[in-house]
Amino acid sequence: MRIPNFMMSVLLITMFAACNNNKKEETATRTTFFDKTGIDSTARPQDNFFQYANGQWMKNTTIPSDQSGWGSFYTLYDENQKHLKEILETAAATGAAKGNPEQKLGDYYTSGMDTLSIEKLGAKPLKPVLDKIEAIKDYKELMAYIAEANVAGDDDGLISAYVGADEKNSSVNILSLYQTGLSLPEKDYYTKNDSATQAARNALLKYASTLFSLAGADAATAGKNAHALLALETELAKSNRSPVEQRDPQKNYNKVSIIDLDKQSPNINWPQIFNKMNVKLDSVKVGQPEYYVALSKLLPVQPIDVWKIKVKFEYIANHASLLSKPFIDAGFEYNKTFNGKKTDDQRWKKIVGRVNGGLGELLGQLYVKKYFTEAAKHRMDELVNNLQKAFEERIKKLDWMSDSTKKRALVKLNTFLKKIGYPSKWKNFDDVVIDKTDFFANAKSVQRHQQKEQIGKIGKPVDRTEWLMSPPTVNAYYNPTNNEIVFPAGILQFPFFDVNADDAVNYGAIGMVIGHEMTHGFDDQGSQYDEKGNMQNWWGSADAEKFKSKTGGVVKQYNAFTVLDSLHVNGELTLGENLADIGGLAIAYDAFKMTRQGQGNEKIDGLTPDQRFFLGYAQVWRLKDRDESMRVRITTDPHSPEMYRVNGPAMNFDPFYKAFDVKEGDKMYLKPEDRAKIW
Repeated sequence: MRIPNFMMSVLLITMFAACNNNKKEETATRTTFFDKTGIDSTARPQDNFFQYANGQWMKNTTIPSDQSGWGSFYTLYDENQKHLKEILETAAATGAAKGNPEQKLGDYYTSGMDTLSIEKLGAKPLKPVLDKIEAIKDYKELMAYIAEANVAGDDDGLISAYVGADEKNSSVNILSLYQTGLSLPEKDYYTKNDSATQAARNALLKYASTLFSLAGADAATAGKNAHALLALETELAKSNRSPVEQRDPQKNYNKVSIIDLDKQSPNINWPQIFNKMNVKLDSVKVGQPEYYVALSKLLPVQPIDVWKIKVKFEYIANHASLLSKPFIDAGFEYNKTFNGKKTDDQRWKKIVGRVNGGLGELLGQLYVKKYFTEAAKHRMDELVNNLQKAFEERIKKLDWMSDSTKKRALVKLNTFLKKIGYPSKWKNFDDVVIDKTDFFANAKSVQRHQQKEQIGKIGKPVDRTEWLMSPPTVNAYYNPTNNEIVFPAGILQFPFFDVNADDAVNYGAIGMVIGHEMTHGFDDQGSQYDEKGNMQNWWGSADAEKFKSKTGGVVKQYNAFTVLDSLHVNGELTLGENLADIGGLAIAYDAFKMTRQGQGNEKIDGLTPDQRFFLGYAQVWRLKDRDESMRVRITTDPHSPEMYRVNGPAMNFDPFYKAFDVKEGDKMYLKPEDRAKIW
């Protein structure tokens, strides 16, 4: 089961009551917190602040061959992977008793690094399921298989389900269904005729053909299967909603009874699927009903052999990373169409990522003991509380919002659930069985555990202590149904945060991240949820109209930004993240002004406190992307490219104009009446 991309708003393009008093291991104490060597002195901050702050770094930096981009998130993630590798190798060497966390972590890692055994197996681990799929005689048997696959946690490529809080009754978990069926990034990839999307379709054909060949098909059959797969997915794409359409919480909330669901899409046989899952349901939420209506109509029309090709492909592709090198190489060749990588990741990085993805809270316990200090947690608590106070004052002073709506906004703000570093209680993995000699079986055991955990939540009260990211994750998120802001330990490191950094840099960097996540509670999506996480209108009608008018200006503004010469930022797709960036910067600045440094004028490295604040902000978006990656991002990613995550908010914020003497005629200048002032 997947977390749908509109269930929570994240910063970026993956219990234990205290961390003891272990100190974070460092080779040296950092003394420089803004890297002035990255500044492009030939650029004027008044014309392109991103270029000024980061241009020299951009010019001098080469993206590593195994990366789709490089910069702050990447370097921190890379460093974290090294830390996790060390933890896993140490765990593997302990010889811990069967069932201990160290045994599971160490042996899972060891099994993934045992390429000799994996290479000997080749495609053999796939055979039992592929034989079962091959024996299917009609679409009814196909759906019976899919019901079984769903219980096992296998992604069949035809049904996508997730269990989480009911958006209109946020205290209880509900099963939600979402559109799926596509291998390419989104529906337009199946119909557009520009060279990039044609190349993507050709890459899918080559990838599918290669996988079928590796799984045992002759060359002619493999090629025929690939074309059949693309044709079927092209039909399924017609019923998919676009990334922009998926951003509307109201339109993507369609709660129906099981009886009505079965009437709408009878050929899927929902009662059979839910019976196999051993759950009793009165109703489910369907995000995009038209997909399942279309799937039901297509099931008896498309030949059963075509459906079997689709389901086989999904099974092979979803397990390719667990298999021998030819499967992994095929995946790399396909994915480089979208990420532009020149070489594949080192094996150990892949396995570290898999262990963290599957046993993240076991690994997280060891990670926070070693790399996250109590001092860092206390400093973050202070930052978050100050940002919350600053946001409260901004809401109180809004000139476009009525007093009654302000009261509701303040209630929501002051009931934020704040999660910092690591969970207050850790998940249990007792049912996961790990054997250091069987990587494939280990991954399947983790998969069954995850599916069992999900299914077990249906109809149960929401556990508000649960985290949707593991502690080592370099990211952050806002979850509207929990009204929570979450900052894993992984991101609470330089350049986002350093306990020894001056306030200007910390507030400009992690402060903006905090403000960004807080603002998500009040962006065009988050503002549709109340303080309890229920999707309901808490706005006065006049306030809602003013808010919509203001956000429309942001859409227009970002639509004008260009990328790769001809591509434009999609202002509708990126609206929520742009609002969070604009609001986050403003809130962080106000909170910075509560500090001693923020109220003073002392220069550091020749920079005023305000200049260091804005440069600290720009530094965290010091990132380069490959063109291939950027093309996919523009059509699917709700975040704007990094240049506009810096320049867009700065252009809309009056104190930036004062800090860098921006005047009319400068390229960063917007007329005061055109500047977005929402939160």
